[in-house]
Order: sequence, then structure tokens, then C-alpha cells
Amino acid sequence: MDNLAHSLVGAWMAEAGLKRATPLATATLVIGANLPDVDGFIAFAGSDASLYWRRGWTHGVLALALWPFVLTGVMLTWDRFVRRRRHPERAPARAGPLLLLSTLSILSHPALDWLNTYGVRLLMPFDGTWFYGDTLFIIDPWVWLLAGAAVIMADARSRGSMAGWLVLGVATTALVTVPAFVPWPAKVLWAVGVAAILWLRLRGTRVLSAERVARVCGVGLALYLGALMVGSWVAAPRALAWLRSRGHTVERAIAGPIPANPFVRDIIVLGPDRYHFVRADFLRAGEGHLELSGPSVPREPDPGPVIQAALRAPQIRGLANWLRLPTFQVTETAEGWRVAIDDVRYFRQSGSSLGSAVVELDKTLRPLRRDAGH
Repeated sequence: MDNLAHSLVGAWMAEAGLKRATPLATATLVIGANLPDVDGFIAFAGSDASLYWRRGWTHGVLALALWPFVLTGVMLTWDRFVRRRRHPERAPARAGPLLLLSTLSILSHPALDWLNTYGVRLLMPFDGTWFYGDTLFIIDPWVWLLAGAAVIMADARSRGSMAGWLVLGVATTALVTVPAFVPWPAKVLWAVGVAAILWLRLRGTRVLSAERVARVCGVGLALYLGALMVGSWVAAPRALAWLRSRGHTVERAIAGPIPANPFVRDIIVLGPDRYHFVRADFLRAGEGHLELSGPSVPREPDPGPVIQAALRAPQIRGLANWLRLPTFQVTETAEGWRVAIDDVRYFRQSGSSLGSAVVELDKTLRPLRRDAGH
């Protein structure tokens, strides 16, 4: 998930009542909700290095066991040498509650990351297996809306904070309401949600507390995530049955989300040698809610020596490790071979280069030059 979602979830936990546990609770919850993403700095080393390291060691079981103690130590050090030196009259932060809050917020991070199709390696460094929840798109504005309602209600006090939240609200509203692929019911629902947040900030504080709003929104967020997960579980077998009724031989299906539209699933169905793409729209009735969303593409369940050599190229070791649903296009050239690699989770998205690379091989199947990018 994006770091805005992680931050809002951490802040939401604070507003739901946890900020009363100890001084520095809110800061601990927000920092902890983002802490596993320290591996994001590896992006400066290049896109392939990012794919190789991202959502690995810092998101794995060993790091998740250590991060709470690291964060608690940092917060206690800050409390002792900075906060209380500036304000000696204030109560000190307490180690026990800080450790519990650190653990809770840090665990929320891989939980959210697991929910999308990108994947997370929860068992690192002992096992590099990727785990996928196939529930949330990497950026989900509905998580922002539900997690942010009470946060905005409690935080938008000064002119500066109000201006910041206003800019963020305009930007996210444009993200949801402008694209044509977002259906009008979702746009209406978003407008109602934004109006509710504005009312809560301007009038709601007289009759409702931010803590009560946060708890209600937490229930709503849990129901939303549960509904998305059930929707994917329902859509995948329906797509399999639908394709089989049309004479296709298919093995399994993966139903993933699309941006900002919780009513639709983008389903990738694996056949013996093809990927099929089905769109499931829950706003349509009957069998009409299923339709092909694009032409099928080749699948190589047993890649030949040329593809295997391309996948061993050192410049794409991150991509090779990250691929989940790969497709390959092999072209013979005067120098040897050209292998175009894509992951069908993302390659159909306009302008997306995530999961794509080109490897040039000589006639002995050794890489000629670095890939064209991914």
C-alpha cells in the first residue's frame, strides 16, 4: 500500500483511543505503520534492485520481531533527551505501552501490503516465498476515506493543517471522480463520504467525539476489506466456470482489484498455455457481469533454454525473483536472441512498465547488454 494509507491507518489507531495509552503514542503509531518501508531507499540503486529487496527483509518475520524494540528504544531516547528536556514538567513516555503500540502499528504494515497483488515476503530472511491477498489495489482511496475521517476531524485545527487537508482532499477527489473507469455509484459514494467528513469537522464535533467516529470508521474499514476479499473469492471460481462453459481449458483464476472501483474485479485465468482475462462487474445482473477484458496471451509453464538464460541475466535478478504471472516474447536476432518479459498482473495497464524488461542474448545465451528497463 501507499504510505498515505499506512500513515492514516496509524493515525486512525491513535484517534480510536490508543493515543491515551502513553505520551508519544500518536507519533509511535504513525512511524511504526511506515517503518518496514525503510527498504524504499533502495530505489535509488535502480528499479531492479528495488524489486529484489522491496517487501523482503524489512517486511519479514525476523524484522517484524525486532522493529518494535527498535522503535520503542528510539521513542524513549527522544522522550528523555529531547522532549522532556524541552518540557520537564510533562509526564514521561512509558516503555510497556510504547512497545505494544509499536508492535501493533508495525504489524499493520505487512497486513495491508499482503492485501494487494504486488505481494510481500513474510517469511524473510528464512524463506523468500511471496504471499498475495489479491484484495486491495496498491492505492485505494476508500482506505484513505475511512481511515482519515476521524484524523481530519481531530487534526484540522490550525490554518496550516486545514489547508493541507484541503489540498489532499481536492487531489484525492479528482483521482476518484475524474477517471472514466470509476462508475457513477462510486463517485457518488465518494462525494457523500467527503461531505460527511466536512460536516464532522465543521459541525460534528458538537455531537460526536473523534474517538467514536474513529471506532465506527474502523468497523466500516473492516467490513469494506472483508467485502472486497469475499468478492475476489466469489469472482474467481465464477470466471473459471464461465470460461469452461465456453470450451476453454483453464486451471485456476486470480481475481484482483482495479483502482478506485470496488465493484469490479480484473481476473487472470491460467490455462495450459494461455492467460485469459475476464472482467467481473458486480453492478451488472446475471451472466452479463462477466466479459472478456482483452485477448489472451501466451503462457510458458515450462520455459525453454532461451527464456531460462534470460531469467538468469544478472541485471534482472530482482524481476526474475518477483515475477508471479510471467509472459515472454522471444525473437531471434542477428546477434542471438531478444527476450521481452512481462508480468500479466500489470503489463496491460496503460503506461505501466512495472514487471517489464528486455534481455538481449548472444548465440551462446549470454547477456549482451543491460535490459531496456522495467
